Amino acid sequence: MSRIAVIGAGAWGTALAIVLGRRGGHSIQLWAFEHDVCASIVERRTNDLFLPGARVPELVTPTNSLSDALRDAEIVLSVMPSNHVRRLFTKMLPHLHESMLFISATKGVEDKTYQRMTEIISEVVGEKFTPRLVAISGPSFAKEAAKGDPTAITAASSDDELTRIVQRDFSDPRFRVYSNRDVIGVELGGALKNVIAIAAGVCDGLGLGHNSIAALITRGLAEITRLSLACGGHIETMAGLAGLGDLVLTCTGGLSRNRTVGVELGKGRKLSDVIADMHGMVAEGVLTTNAAIGLAKKHHVEMPITQQMHAILHENKSPSDAIRELMSRPSTSEVWL
Repeated sequence: MSRIAVIGAGAWGTALAIVLGRRGGHSIQLWAFEHDVCASIVERRTNDLFLPGARVPELVTPTNSLSDALRDAEIVLSVMPSNHVRRLFTKMLPHLHESMLFISATKGVEDKTYQRMTEIISEVVGEKFTPRLVAISGPSFAKEAAKGDPTAITAASSDDELTRIVQRDFSDPRFRVYSNRDVIGVELGGALKNVIAIAAGVCDGLGLGHNSIAALITRGLAEITRLSLACGGHIETMAGLAGLGDLVLTCTGGLSRNRTVGVELGKGRKLSDVIADMHGMVAEGVLTTNAAIGLAKKHHVEMPITQQMHAILHENKSPSDAIRELMSRPSTSEVWL
């Protein structure tokens, strides 16, 4: 089948390596920054640090060497945290070539530049050649995908042939891949839902009920849709897997790291203490909130929930005060189009 380099051995990178490995035929190199992760997979076939209990197939070879991981790779699957994408692709550049297919599975927006992950990859790799790029996103907890629970994601590219390759190489009876041409909407949906998920966790931490969460998810989707459309995304994408699907999962699922951060903030804990307790796991919404605010200002889009989350995360605003301000805003229409 294909020679695949999975760059990033966190929970989601490991889960995708497991999905690829269990269908057979692929040769998979899983690059990990942490030496302990490689040792754990070699010795016990599990990533004890980031995805304990999930067996990694023998077809997956762990490595701490980027050059070894990328050697002869046909597909490069990028699954590193968003704040490391530019640095790692710059480091990988000497080992990349134009025949490779690049797939971004990272959900985030870069701070200061407000670039999506495929934009960063295109900019860095573009110094050497024009990369063939696909973005994948959707409602997909790593633990459940690795376990084999039925999971559906979407693969987005302006080139239909590239999404067909992803569908061919990733799909199995427990992992379904849909295609989409809206790269902007798929990436922004996957990134911005993490901010709303933190807000959903805050509501839970404050002891608020289902009415509050339902309202938050609905109005959060409205915010994400407004910004996505302003950036060139398609409204249909927001009703799909990378939009509503991922938003609902991350706002309501107990495995959501972003929601968990919000729960602890709602209980009155400091962000620094919550992050310290995550032991290296990343809640992308914390990193994305600044960029989301900057992107909204750039495109003159109103995002009141995101603004309040920014105030809670970065300005020490009380969660209860933030909720009160959201509920006391001037009344307006639900329809903005």
